[in-house]
Amino acid sequence: MFNKPIIEATHDLVCSYKLNTAFYEAIGYKGVEELKKTCDYLKKKYPEIPIIIDAKRGDIGSTNSGYVQFIFTYLGADAVTVQPYLGEEAIKPFLDYKDKGIIILCRTSNKGAGEFQNLHVIPTEVEGSFKKIPRLTSFARNDIKLYQYVAYQVSHKWNKNKNCLLVVGATYPDELREVRKITGDEITFLVPGIGAQGGDLEATLKAGLNSKKQGLIINSSRGIIFAKNPREEAKKLKEAINNYRK
Repeated sequence: MFNKPIIEATHDLVCSYKLNTAFYEAIGYKGVEELKKTCDYLKKKYPEIPIIIDAKRGDIGSTNSGYVQFIFTYLGADAVTVQPYLGEEAIKPFLDYKDKGIIILCRTSNKGAGEFQNLHVIPTEVEGSFKKIPRLTSFARNDIKLYQYVAYQVSHKWNKNKNCLLVVGATYPDELREVRKITGDEITFLVPGIGAQGGDLEATLKAGLNSKKQGLIINSSRGIIFAKNPREEAKKLKEAINNYRK
């Protein structure tokens, strides 16, 4: 099993494991088998460590029901990434799983993320709501950006079961800070972009931690998996995070 050495080297250093389905699907049924083996291994040996399936799913409700069955029933995962483009109604099959984490794309870490996510929108309902929340008054203007609207909708409307999280990239700390203002302390962020993508850890922690110095899942994939000494890289990252939080 490809992931076993990484798991054994890092299991006492991590808060979760994130498995990206694309790399397993790319090699067909053998890849799906490997994904299943990894999930089964984690559940059996380290059941206290949450498994995140990074699948970025999002379709009409009936199709999402199939995704839900694969991710939560077959794989037994604890959380999944989804995209919000089809709206709350479409991803309801995910949101209805009260004991699972639903991680919604908000401000992603890729270079071209702003093509749509930075577009200005004019949701009058949200403008009025922003004016009623003191920390959001700076956003109560004629228009807001799409990623800000997503952050508001998820944190103030979709999170009825208290199981929503957001994906917010480390490569855009200013936007990360804005999303934290919109969501407040309650929403946890999955933060890609540290390591190979060049995100700054200190800037990320400063911008994204909530008032309790919590609320971030810092993701490092290639920087640890392909390191000469994965354990040392994971240990260094954990120590750097916790030193900042002191």
